[in-house]
Amino acid sequence: MAKKRPQTKANRPQLSDEEIPVVGAREPCPCGSGRRYKACHGRAAAHAVTELVQRPFEGLPGECDWVALRELVPAATVELPLKDGLPEGVPSVTLATVLPMAWPALRRDDGSVLLGLQNDTASGDISRDLADTLRRALETEPGSPVQGRRAPADGPRLQDLLDPQGAFEPVVHSGFEFWVPDADNAAPEVAASLERANAAAIPTVKLTGVDAAYWCETPEKNHLRWVMPHPEEQLLDALARLHAAGRSSLGEGTRLVGSFRAHGLTVPVWDLPSGITADDIEKPAAEFAERLAAALASPEPLTPEQRRARGGLTNRQVTLS
Repeated sequence: MAKKRPQTKANRPQLSDEEIPVVGAREPCPCGSGRRYKACHGRAAAHAVTELVQRPFEGLPGECDWVALRELVPAATVELPLKDGLPEGVPSVTLATVLPMAWPALRRDDGSVLLGLQNDTASGDISRDLADTLRRALETEPGSPVQGRRAPADGPRLQDLLDPQGAFEPVVHSGFEFWVPDADNAAPEVAASLERANAAAIPTVKLTGVDAAYWCETPEKNHLRWVMPHPEEQLLDALARLHAAGRSSLGEGTRLVGSFRAHGLTVPVWDLPSGITADDIEKPAAEFAERLAAALASPEPLTPEQRRARGGLTNRQVTLS
């Protein structure tokens, strides 16, 4: 018997990488190569999903605030300047902590774009996923949300699309009315989502005297969460020096209780008495920043007491991402 000739790709429609759907690992790859998906386009997809970028916002203006808005702040917006300027018909691009119905992005009726930050992402690189969503939002018909998808493994990142010299100035809101121009006349599903989001939002205020520090109010006590850019080991040493010396608080009744790890950065957290407002903590935070700078610059090895303090701080770390 004559051997069967292998199938060729002749007359098969050619798909771009972005158009190739996800199928089972052992199924033929939809691109028509004749290979199994896991050995063809599935290889890049699996790599994109599993490769975790530790600091996805590194190199962007306001990296610490990006982390805060992703993990800590309920309702905030930031105007985003694009590297190549705004396309025709797009009056603005605004980053939002979250959007109604957890949409990844929304193209408003006037053509402006809202990009959601706190959504689940399909890969280990939040920056690439957000950039893919942003590019599609710029081309979406006005009045339409943008749905999630797996971003191309070789697609651009936010660092490729945003102006590296542009300012990153978050505006913290008390609720999510920024979702719609007229909240009183919003569609029923949007109005319901808005009501739920507002009910769950924790009152939050960004301090003005130091970078990326956010006061928040909870029923039991208030907190200060401060995203810091310093390398983790160096920062923990400096905090331990201050803690062992009794200089890590922000005033009477306040206490450094631990820290978060989030997207490659460390976020020290202080408990504050319920009566302390964001305005009350501005001056103590600025004074702490000066003490921390001196501790960061110290070349001396940690003393036994400081090492114990460091161990206590390390044990009270929580990883958010």
